[in-house]
Amino acid sequence: MSAVGEQSPTSGWRARLELTFARAAGRTRIVARRHHGPLLVQRPFYPEGDVCHAYIVHPPGGVVGGDELQLHVETGNDAHALLTTPAAAKFYRSDGRTARQEQILRADGATLEWLPQESIFYPDARVRSVTRIELSARARFIGWEIACLGLPARKQPFDRGELRLHLELWEAGAPLLIDRLRISGSTGWGLGGHESIGTLLAYPATRVTVDAVRNVQPPNVELGVTLVDNVLVCRALAAQAEPIKRAFVEAWKTLRPSLLERPAVPPRIWAT
Repeated sequence: MSAVGEQSPTSGWRARLELTFARAAGRTRIVARRHHGPLLVQRPFYPEGDVCHAYIVHPPGGVVGGDELQLHVETGNDAHALLTTPAAAKFYRSDGRTARQEQILRADGATLEWLPQESIFYPDARVRSVTRIELSARARFIGWEIACLGLPARKQPFDRGELRLHLELWEAGAPLLIDRLRISGSTGWGLGGHESIGTLLAYPATRVTVDAVRNVQPPNVELGVTLVDNVLVCRALAAQAEPIKRAFVEAWKTLRPSLLERPAVPPRIWAT
């Protein structure tokens, strides 16, 4: 097997990015970073003064069968990090190999916001993606994942290929949410005919925060909001990803003042 960051005809690109955030000298900083291959972080931004806004970048712009991407994030020491991406992640048609993505996000005595752009899965893509959020003492978290199945605007449904999308939230070593979604284009899938799905999670949440998010009523999207083990779980369905993204941004703006005691300050990259 090729070394991390190298490419071979059989394995594709392998890339890994490790980031550690901690509070130092009055603001959250990236105190350690390590990367191999085409997965990078841009220089941090500080539109809120002390909160670190960081943009995760995959320079190739798309993932193909055989590629492996790993992102590991640690936040501690009263840090507050907001992570997003500058553009949608694109998973292209596979030649039979599986593209793999692993994202491990940890917060210990810290606040973490995981707000990536959507993932677009082209027809014939074969993808296994795992996102695992691990929270411990005094951790706070708001995050989401959005998937667009096929290319709805081009009338190209996800009618071929296979997706295995895993989302997990753990607190103090115990699972709070384990979500396993398997979609096979060859056998069809439900979702009421919708081609975009999304999940937003917030912790620790209360009935008050759930009711506040339920009052968010964006157009062209179906939302369901529940409270499970102090986790707010918001599910979304729509014909395309954009309405879900708008809905989640509105929910985030509603959640942030009560949950994180801060007004919502959107990342600059969202305006470009």
